[in-house]
Amino acid sequence: MKTFDLSLYLVLEHSLCLTHSMVETTMAAIAGGATMVQLRDKKAGTEGLIRVGRELMDVMAGTSVPLIVNDDIDAAIAIGADGLHVGQDDMPSAAARDRLGRDKIIGLSIEDEDVARKVDRTVVDYVGIGPVFATPTKPDHKPAIGFDGLAELVKIAGLPSVAIGGLKIDHVNAVLQSGADGLAVVSAICGQPDPEAATAKIADAIKVFRAQIA
Repeated sequence: MKTFDLSLYLVLEHSLCLTHSMVETTMAAIAGGATMVQLRDKKAGTEGLIRVGRELMDVMAGTSVPLIVNDDIDAAIAIGADGLHVGQDDMPSAAARDRLGRDKIIGLSIEDEDVARKVDRTVVDYVGIGPVFATPTKPDHKPAIGFDGLAELVKIAGLPSVAIGGLKIDHVNAVLQSGADGLAVVSAICGQPDPEAATAKIADAIKVFRAQIA
């Protein structure tokens, strides 16, 4: 059975994980409260992703935090990852489902209303919505949608959703108020002097918000 929590979704960025490797950053983030981890490295190639991904799967075993691979389905299968995240220019989600089977998690990037209305809810498990803000970690992104756009796409997609794009701890309340289930962060954790402490601060902000509306 697929179970996952989108509350605090770490997207690994190799270029930022210099002082702390991607594996070190991941374990620190999980200790701090990260609930999902995505391995994203467009420059590594399939073999590079497999090498890091297998190491991540080993150290993440027993944590209950899923490892999602961005875009590269061959790497995801070889790693034995928990799922795959695809964008609009990547493999179609239905084709990914055919190869991965029903037990793996599939996420899909949503950038506008047209795409949100066409999501196949029988195939996709969650959507990543954004970019909320412009971000240097993904220079080829579509125009920023802001929090109003985020709220609209959350409603249209009708699936568990995680916001992405330039998000920091200061944005926790606005993201959750939009109806999204969580936020995906990159530089707010990757490259921070203390990734565990940085993650814990965001995780605590999420808990405080949810306690206030409970």
